[in-house]
Amino acid sequence: MAVGNRKRGFGGKGGKAALRAARGGDGPRVSLYDEVTAKIIAQLEAGCFPWAQPWNSAAAVPGLPRNAVSGRPYSGINVLILWGAVIEGSYPSQDWLTFRQALAAGGCVRKGERGHTIFYADRFTPEDRGEDGREQGEGAESEPRSIPFLKRFVVFNAAQCDGLPERLTADPVPLPPREQHEGAEALIAATGADFRIGGARAFYDIGGDYVQVPPQPAFPHQIDFYRTALHELGHWAGSKERLARDQSGRFGSALYAREELCAELTSAFLCAALGIVPTVRHADYLGSWLAVLRADNRAIFRAASHASKAADFLLSFVRESEASLARAA
Repeated sequence: MAVGNRKRGFGGKGGKAALRAARGGDGPRVSLYDEVTAKIIAQLEAGCFPWAQPWNSAAAVPGLPRNAVSGRPYSGINVLILWGAVIEGSYPSQDWLTFRQALAAGGCVRKGERGHTIFYADRFTPEDRGEDGREQGEGAESEPRSIPFLKRFVVFNAAQCDGLPERLTADPVPLPPREQHEGAEALIAATGADFRIGGARAFYDIGGDYVQVPPQPAFPHQIDFYRTALHELGHWAGSKERLARDQSGRFGSALYAREELCAELTSAFLCAALGIVPTVRHADYLGSWLAVLRADNRAIFRAASHASKAADFLLSFVRESEASLARAA
């Protein structure tokens, strides 16, 4: 639900190439932000939430998309892009790799398969600056400035490849259905958050710095207790004492909608990491989300980036808890 004081549910040789990437390459200057945002808007308008159950339960298992070679999960906007690709292609895998990685692994991309574009964000300092990053002739007090850019990479799902070794294609066995989810319970406990159970509403209270969620039996599907709890913990993680997101927006404002979208994505990312199928917790915010995305072609990038940071922040408590237990053993 909501948050608030109220209870609310390019330098050097690579510089020019990077500049071309930021401007859309050597061809027509098509904004990559516009391209991705338009696709997300189209999915939402069609009633498809790219972070909600982005796989067929009989096919791909829940999880964050990852690089099949390194095992490293993708983050930010790339999670939404690749989840959308899983829906579109009905792929049974969350594993991705580049054309060259497939060849290096001893396999190949099947002829005729279409790749999916993901993005890497970076910054560069223009080449007319000195080694210290300042423009020539500027005073010593000047701060170096850099320009952000996006770089494209094309990846293929493991299901689009032939000849890959089993270690790159085998998915973990999905967790069996059950009412109590040990991983989610461990995360909630590890955060040390003031987590209260009771009442008929779910919310994060900024003033009291606590999360409250109705009792689990109150949910028609008990797994929704965890989906909701992770949404509210997404707000908790964004408080000024932690990740310091701007949570001052009032209900109905664009700032409010941005924060709700961030918490929604945080819950989805955490669910995937814990083996819980994400669903839409707050579909009633769809109109405000669309308004934000239409007005700002970078809004979905920021929301996904903030959500990845929040999810990793919350998961870090579990990692620290496990490390402490290992040291004590």
